[in-house]
Amino acid sequence: MLNIYPVRAFKDNYIWVIHNQHYAAIVDPGSATPVLAYLQQQKLQPIAILNTHHHNDHTGGNVTLLQSYTMPVYGPANENIPGLTHGLKESDVVHLSELSLDLAVLDIPGHTAGHIAYYGGKSLFCGDTLFACGCGRIFEGTAQQMYASLQKLASLPDETLVYCTHEYTLSNIRFASAIDASNPALAQRVIEVEEQRKHDIPTLPSILAIEKATNPFLRCNQSAIIHAANQHSRKILSDPLSVFTEIRKWKDTFFQETNVTQ
Repeated sequence: MLNIYPVRAFKDNYIWVIHNQHYAAIVDPGSATPVLAYLQQQKLQPIAILNTHHHNDHTGGNVTLLQSYTMPVYGPANENIPGLTHGLKESDVVHLSELSLDLAVLDIPGHTAGHIAYYGGKSLFCGDTLFACGCGRIFEGTAQQMYASLQKLASLPDETLVYCTHEYTLSNIRFASAIDASNPALAQRVIEVEEQRKHDIPTLPSILAIEKATNPFLRCNQSAIIHAANQHSRKILSDPLSVFTEIRKWKDTFFQETNVTQ
């Protein structure tokens, strides 16, 4: 049986450690120190590093981990990943035989130009592309790329567990509630997430079916989201990509506008 454990790093990062009783794969180790402590505590032998994109808070621990353990480093083929041994692209598969796990690689550009995700065992490791009730900022790609990437992820089975890499859920829900106030599924999610965070419980993994019901960035064809985007832009936005583009720009400045700390 596999465990997927959230090792905390920095202010709000989760480094996912996929492991059985003996072996572990490490997803997006931005810092080596907490990972090394967890590996030693659980007496685990790491067999792979899996990077989704090049940002330092996802790759900064690679080199230090490689000083302690010899293992392959997987990551996007066209990004500069420290210690990379296996550059990956869409349709590649990572075989983790010690964990009896195969992970399919998906190209999901937008947050960065070469961002990838890993999908297998009903679990999705999607870095900073799809968040619980949100999505990543568009730094290197285009809104069109990010929208297409999110649609690709949304097409996975509803029961997929979403392992993103930041504890942004509560702030994401505040934005979602501001533009989708009449959504009963979202109202229920607010209650559950506030209770989890009150007790410092991770809100992840999420479930893709819940994302499709509550995440505004996956609902850009829904009337409530279209209406909110039209009101904010003060024009008629006729297609889901235009709606997505508007609400992503809105989210970038939302917390300054509302004087809420993200």
